[in-house]
Amino acid sequence: MYVIDRPVNEPVHSYSPRSPERESLKVKLDQMAGEKLDIPCVIDGHEVFTGEKKSVVMPHDHRHILGTYHLAGEGEVKKAIDAARKAKPEWEALGWQDRAAIFLKAADLLSGPYRSTLNAATMLGQSKSVYQAEIDSACELIDFFRFNAYFYQELMKQQPLSTSAVWNQLESRPLEGFVVAITPFNFTAIAGNLPAAPALLGNTVVWKPSDTQVLSAHYTMKLLMEAGLPPGVINLVSADAPEFGRVALSQKDLAGIHFTGSTATFRTLWKNVGENIASYATYPRLVGETGGKGFVFVDPTADVDVVVTALVRGAFEYQGQKCSAASRAYIPRSLWKGIQEKLLAEVKTIQTGDVRDFGNFVNAVIDERAFNKITGYIDYAKKSPDAQILCGGNANREVGYFIEPTVIVASQPNFKTLVEEIFGPVLTIYVYDDAKKDETLALCDQASPYSLTGAVIAQDRRAVAAILKRLRYTAGNFYINDKPTGAIVGQQPFGGGRASGTNDKAGSALNLTRWLSPRALKETFNPAKDYRYPFLAKE
Repeated sequence: MYVIDRPVNEPVHSYSPRSPERESLKVKLDQMAGEKLDIPCVIDGHEVFTGEKKSVVMPHDHRHILGTYHLAGEGEVKKAIDAARKAKPEWEALGWQDRAAIFLKAADLLSGPYRSTLNAATMLGQSKSVYQAEIDSACELIDFFRFNAYFYQELMKQQPLSTSAVWNQLESRPLEGFVVAITPFNFTAIAGNLPAAPALLGNTVVWKPSDTQVLSAHYTMKLLMEAGLPPGVINLVSADAPEFGRVALSQKDLAGIHFTGSTATFRTLWKNVGENIASYATYPRLVGETGGKGFVFVDPTADVDVVVTALVRGAFEYQGQKCSAASRAYIPRSLWKGIQEKLLAEVKTIQTGDVRDFGNFVNAVIDERAFNKITGYIDYAKKSPDAQILCGGNANREVGYFIEPTVIVASQPNFKTLVEEIFGPVLTIYVYDDAKKDETLALCDQASPYSLTGAVIAQDRRAVAAILKRLRYTAGNFYINDKPTGAIVGQQPFGGGRASGTNDKAGSALNLTRWLSPRALKETFNPAKDYRYPFLAKE
């Protein structure tokens, strides 16, 4: 019998000065920065060069071209779907332990020889600091591969009751058809997990990565192929989003969509599936993790230093480009002066710049479109009588898309930057009167349509309990005396509700169940040979 032991989370390397991992990564960064890759689509295990190219650039040095990638058209998307169809019977029939072995091998390869490669690709292509890359493209993706295999094994152990005369079984089948994975730029681990999780369970996948994550997606695909992934199981196609959706969502055998991205895009996908629902062979599974407006609610009993650290890390790590980022905070007036002084002092120490300088805590936002959107919010706050910019507020895109960590204080609880998702290094604070804490909790609950992450900071346990109860549906991942970011596979299953998604909890067995279609089997050992029941007998 094949047994997968419960994994432990991959240790995070420190990259401290003179450490071997730091030296190795520095070499890899220099090497990859000096290359110009020609990145193909991968369809049925073959590299496909379409000739229609777009550039891959460093967000922190946007004139530095890392390479080009080939854009798939309608024909290539259809070929990718056909490849997934063709690969499905043999892949599904392969023993679960053989499928699991591929992803367990990928985890070990990533823990070893691929670690510097995928970290460097994420740093250069997505402008992540060394620590943010390490916890994402190395540790979290390794954890996804290992824990998903273990969760799959445990799911199959869950069997119905049987009797002496009847043997009942529950068979975990993959979905009928192919799965589409549409992945974001901000997490290499999410981008790898969205196609990998359904594939592990016997599904075949067409994977469309974000245009601004193509470099690390390319190396993730190479990793999986080196680990033994058969041709056609996962097909990687960079494509124009509307054209990709038009082709993929019109297929009769679309079995599901695994998505992370904007709320607006997921709603469009859901709408398109709904419009096509009568044409599908089955009801497609729609799994989405979308927007967020992560909050920190500070109780009057909070420790000021804990608050400041949670705000700085939660709001400004990876430039606030996390759906879980601490984008808004509610702070009692009694603590505001002390928090303001320490927060501003800490923000002043933050260095911003190129990822290859490990002294930089903040790097560049992903592209010009994001830069314009974020600075638009900052400009709005600058002009509004209902807001004050305490620090930051400046931006420069001459070399890279750099935006200073910005803290805004809003006098109105429905101020634009307090309720809308910004996805940048912008924190908006609302200072509330201590006597109006209950009213402010209601504002926190209803101000934003999202329900992804939130945090409460308080020393009084009664306050913690009361706030958790009041904000029960305000976040799918809730943190006590910590920042609202940094969910770990196997520890904090991740996902939210409302406009934040379907809350199917990546990093847990709950997500895997969405890619399975169970079949109940009843076997009767001594079957009846007469239709008559005893109650029919005469007195």
